[in-house]
Amino acid sequence: MALANLTSAPQFLLLGLMDGTDVHPLLFLLFLGIYLLNALGNVSIVVLVRSDGALCSPMYYFLGHLSLVDVCFTTVTVPRLLAGLLHPGQAMSFHGCFAQMYFFVALGITESYLLAAMSYDRAVAVCRPLHYGAVMTPWRCAVLVGASWAVAHLHSLLHTLLISALSYPRSTPVRHFFCDMTVMLSLAISDTAAAEAAIFSEGLVVVLTPLLLVSLSYARVLVAVLRVRSARGRFRAFSTCGAHLVVVSLFFGSVLSVYFRPSSAYSARYDRLASVVYAVVTPTLNPFIYSLRNKEVKGALKRGLRQRAAPEEV
Repeated sequence: MALANLTSAPQFLLLGLMDGTDVHPLLFLLFLGIYLLNALGNVSIVVLVRSDGALCSPMYYFLGHLSLVDVCFTTVTVPRLLAGLLHPGQAMSFHGCFAQMYFFVALGITESYLLAAMSYDRAVAVCRPLHYGAVMTPWRCAVLVGASWAVAHLHSLLHTLLISALSYPRSTPVRHFFCDMTVMLSLAISDTAAAEAAIFSEGLVVVLTPLLLVSLSYARVLVAVLRVRSARGRFRAFSTCGAHLVVVSLFFGSVLSVYFRPSSAYSARYDRLASVVYAVVTPTLNPFIYSLRNKEVKGALKRGLRQRAAPEEV
């Protein structure tokens, strides 16, 4: 089937975020602004973490990688989304479509495991503060990040190979703004039972593992915070964890609602809206919720701006 797809070279017509052939300049400006905000926030975090010696703790190490993943994650899909708002019905080649799917899935799964690593880091910091340095060593942090990238790319490779091996019509309209797994499964004209079974079984394990780790970590944090006698200390911890849990809930909730259901239940309108949440909104919120509200990050940002301004004053 894969060889047939390569030789016949089917094309996919991306219909974009909205149905029809109308141009949507206001939506274009909205998503362009969100994308630029995403890039500015996440790139700033990456630069700060790598350049400022004060941000050398494991928490910021994970934040730097999360921000790098977030800016790449949105870049895989948003440029096509923007183009579709001005020029609906753009054609995408077979190779381009599945390359986009591969990187989208790989980066999305990497983000979920990095969120799990960050929650584990916070649980150790709150529950075992005296042993934090011994537990969160640079080697262990590097292993957690490396494992996140490795598992995500192996998972994405398996799913991309399974779905690309299916047969598709030579020219197919795609009611989405990128080549998503659920969309491609619904468009296939060959039997998708084996691919769906593999995606539901292996995919469920891969996606639920970081969600379980996040839940266990925050449960430990919650228990530790409830033991704090100071009401002010409990409020500060709950406010920070609450913001983090909102992002985690948005990301995992929208992902599970889209990917873990049979292709017969596919809804183009719902999938596009849910995809905007986890592919555009959540990566944009991450740097502000996880980083830019932090006093240490703000201090590093001020130091960086002063260093840039100093040569100009001289």
